[in-house]
Amino acid sequence: MALAQATKSRETTYTINDAMDVLLSKLDEAIDDMENGRVQTVEEAWAEIDAV
Repeated sequence: MALAQATKSRETTYTINDAMDVLLSKLDEAIDDMENGRVQTVEEAWAEIDAV
């Protein structure tokens, strides 16, 4: 269940509500991942960051 869905537009201005929608959407995804056991160790996360 997604709390919020951010949509892209051609406009380059964003409101605080747009930012909150994105933040809440990401938080909802993270909670869902944790509840379903889709997590990374710290070492895996750093390896992914270093690969970029």
